[in-house]
This record gives sequence, structure tokens and C-alpha cells, in this order.
Amino acid sequence: MRYDLVVLENDQIRAAALTEADPVSSLRVYRVSSQEDVSRYRQQAARNRRVHNTFQGVIIVGSIVVTSLTSAGLEAEWSRWTAAVVAGLVSVAAGFTGYFKFRERSFNQQQTADAIEKEFKAVELTIDPYGNGELEDLRTFARKVKDLKEEQRKRELQLEQSSNPPDSARQ
Repeated sequence: MRYDLVVLENDQIRAAALTEADPVSSLRVYRVSSQEDVSRYRQQAARNRRVHNTFQGVIIVGSIVVTSLTSAGLEAEWSRWTAAVVAGLVSVAAGFTGYFKFRERSFNQQQTADAIEKEFKAVELTIDPYGNGELEDLRTFARKVKDLKEEQRKRELQLEQSSNPPDSARQ
């Protein structure tokens, strides 16, 4: 099915290249394709949420296990090694969660998906600021969706920058 989808997308691009430029048709296609963006952002948000929740589960359960093992006494060799390994896993999970900021990414992606969907519904129902004719409504919609995607990209870049220390700190 993915192959068929790629073929159809290529056919659509080829057909668009062969036809005369029509702003209304292009804007209609953009509006419909915004639903794919919503779906993609939601899928990414769900994935990041799952990863975050998995790491949080490791941190919570691992902390309890380490505390229990150390409180019970570490006379048995296996319990000392188990506690050390679990403590290492907790540290790694906490590090990944803090560095990659899966929760923040999920929140931003879900927020962008919801905002695009809100605009899609508003243009469909001609709710303010829409209702000024199809061409103007589609232009306003395209402008707003483009701005939302740009805001999302900037938020992603901010998360990336906050994960990487400045060059002076590395030296």
C-alpha cells in the first residue's frame, strides 16, 4: 500500500507540473494535504509520548527496585549487582528523558496538529476569519498553516539547541 501511495503521489506531482498554474486548485490541494500533516504530527506525538512514558516507567519502577534492594540489605552478591544494574538503567533513562525531551516534543506536535485541524474546520465551516470567498479563504488558511508549521519547526530547533551545550562549554 505504501508503494501504491508513493506512485499516486508521484502521479499527482507529475499531473500538477503538466497543468497550468491555478491558484485555487493548488490551494485546495494544500488544504486537503494539511490533513496528512495533522496525521503525521499526531503519529509523532503519540510515538514521543510512548517513549517518554516508557522511560518514566523505567525510572519509577527502577527507583523502587533499587531502594528496595538496598533497604533489604546487600549481603547477597546478586542483589548488589542487580541494584547496580537497575540504578544504571534508571540513570540512562533519566538522561535520555532529559536530553531528548520526548514529553515536550509530544506536546508541541500535538498542539500543532490540533491548531491545523482547528483551521481546517474553520475554513470548512467558513467561521471567522474565513467567509470572504473561496480564494481568499484558502489563501488565509495556507498562510496560517504555513505559520503554524514554521512555529513548530522553531520549537523543534529550540529543543535541539537546549539539548546541545554551547561550543564554549564543550572546550
